[in-house]
Amino acid sequence: CPLADPSLLKLLNERGYRPIEYSNVFTRELTEDDSRAWPDLTSEVRVRRPAEDEAESYSLVVARSFFENTEISPAFLSVFTGCFYAAGAFFFMAEVGGVPAGGGMMSIHQGVASLGGAGTLAEFRNRGVQRALLLARLAVAFENGCDLAMVATQPGSGSQRNVERQGFRVVYTRTKFLKE
Repeated sequence: CPLADPSLLKLLNERGYRPIEYSNVFTRELTEDDSRAWPDLTSEVRVRRPAEDEAESYSLVVARSFFENTEISPAFLSVFTGCFYAAGAFFFMAEVGGVPAGGGMMSIHQGVASLGGAGTLAEFRNRGVQRALLLARLAVAFENGCDLAMVATQPGSGSQRNVERQGFRVVYTRTKFLKE
């Protein structure tokens, strides 16, 4: 995080690490209101939990939402699919008119819901898919005893604006490093 002593950056650079990504980490408390906010019957977006036999189709939707102009290799897709079976993980598929539009996941640990991996296919953007995925995950988090939710986004992104609209506030900015 940028609050670390500046000597840490120098040390990391000397050891061959370079920054590859910045992200803002957000949190917000969960309340009973979160359990009542979903489902939103005024939205055209429906969110459901995909079945185990939908792991690959779910993973393909999410992968395509991030890499819309790239061929998704079976090896790359297996990274997404493998996460589908992780302990403590919850997956959500958003649909518009019965057609898969996006997806997102959540993991829970000691009362904290960590939201991540949410994406919307290009043809469904700006239709409330991310909002619906956020509301559904927050409702399930509260129902599972969580009192805090967290999420990380790229600074200044649409995802950041979406989570801020749902009451999330930035707690710190982090930098990811890669060793050459």
